[in-house]
Amino acid sequence: MDFIALDFETATHERNSACELGICIVENGQIKETKSWLIKPPSFPYFSHYNIAVHGITPEDVQHAPTFADVWYEVEKLIYGNLMIAHNASFDAGVLRNCLDHYGFFRPNLNYLCSIGIAKKAWKDLKSYGLKNLAEHHQIKFNHHRADADAEVCAKISLLSFERLMITNNDEVRDVFGKRFKIL
Repeated sequence: MDFIALDFETATHERNSACELGICIVENGQIKETKSWLIKPPSFPYFSHYNIAVHGITPEDVQHAPTFADVWYEVEKLIYGNLMIAHNASFDAGVLRNCLDHYGFFRPNLNYLCSIGIAKKAWKDLKSYGLKNLAEHHQIKFNHHRADADAEVCAKISLLSFERLMITNNDEVRDVFGKRFKIL
């Protein structure tokens, strides 16, 4: 089982305003590494106070940070050829698409899944499938709304879901969730 879990935090309501990116790399069913980057968004120095209230990242935190364009080549190497999983994947895939478009990068042919749908298939009786509620259900503590922590919890929830569904490799993921695969 190999995949990357990805999470973005944004500075504004604009989907190209990534201010933090977290990636958790899963190899052979184990978390290998979790990385994050603070990112100076195109809107800098403007940040929505609503977004700051959610994640706590301020313009001062990113004033000397690289732009998405500066980190993309490193990120691309990590995600290339991997299945991407994100919690509420339509949001994170949208941020990735919009950042790539904003900076004029080619969109990779990247398959992705939403961990909400994976968790719903594994646990049909939960009242909520939000990341915080799933983490609490599995007694996982984390710093919610920081990209590295959210990506790692997404990876852990996905691994627990796959275990519950007795899915042990990427071919089985494709067999079970094939119709839910999206392409960036």
